Amino acid sequence: MAILGIGLHVLVAIFFAVHAIRSRQQMYWLMILFMFPLLGSVVYFFGIYLPDSRLEHGARKMAAGVAKVLDPTRELREAHEAFAFTPTAQNQMRLANAQLEAGNPEAAAATYEECLHGAFAADPEIRFGAARAGFACGRHAEALAHLEQLRRASPNFRPEQTSLLMARALAGAGRNDEARAEFEAAVGRHGSFEAKAEFAIWAAGAREFQLAHRLQNELQSTMDRWSRQTHTMNLPLVRRLEAAFAGVPRQN
Repeated sequence: MAILGIGLHVLVAIFFAVHAIRSRQQMYWLMILFMFPLLGSVVYFFGIYLPDSRLEHGARKMAAGVAKVLDPTRELREAHEAFAFTPTAQNQMRLANAQLEAGNPEAAAATYEECLHGAFAADPEIRFGAARAGFACGRHAEALAHLEQLRRASPNFRPEQTSLLMARALAGAGRNDEARAEFEAAVGRHGSFEAKAEFAIWAAGAREFQLAHRLQNELQSTMDRWSRQTHTMNLPLVRRLEAAFAGVPRQN
C-alpha cells in the first residue's frame, strides 16, 4: 500500500509538471514537484492550477454577479473615488469599464476616448473597451474603426471576442454579408457556445431561419448537458437567445 501511495504522489506530481510546462510556469516548480511530490502537488494545486482553472474563473464570475445584484453601483462608486483620488491611466480605464458595465455607454465612450489620448493609448484593452462602448451607443461605424485598428495593431488580442463584436457591429451597420462571414469565421475557429449563440441571434434577426434552427439545435444539445452552475453563468446570453427566437417560425 505504501508503494502504491508513493506511486500516486508521483503521478500527480507528473500531471502538475506537465501543466507547469504547458502553461509556461517558472522552472523551479518542477524541482518542487519532484523533490516533494505530495506537498509540492498540494501547493501547486492551490497556488497555480486552481486559480488558472475554469472552475475558479466560473466561481469568480458568479461571485461578481452576486455582488453586482446586491450592490449594483458599488464598482462604479469605487472607480470614481479611485480616479478622483489618484487620476492614473489604470484608474481611468477602470472607471470607463465601470461606466460601461453600469449601463452608461455614453460616459464610458467619452472616458475611453480620453484614455486613447493618454500614456496607454496603444493598450489593446483600451481600444477594445472603446469599441464596446461605441457599439453599446449604437455607433457601429465607430466601433468598427476601433476594431479594425485593434486587429492591425494586436491581431492576437482576444480573437474570439474581437471577432464576435466585429460581426455584431457589421450587422448593426447593415453589412449583413460581411457580418455572416465574420460569424462563420468565429464559429469555425473557436466553436464556442457564445460564438454559436451570437450567430444564431443574428440569423434569427436576419430571417435566416434554416440556419437559425440548425444552430439552435446544436446549442440546445450543449445546454442539455449543462450543470445548474453553468446555466446560471450563461443566463444573460440564454435570455437574449430566447428573445431572438420568440418571433421565429417553428421548425416543420
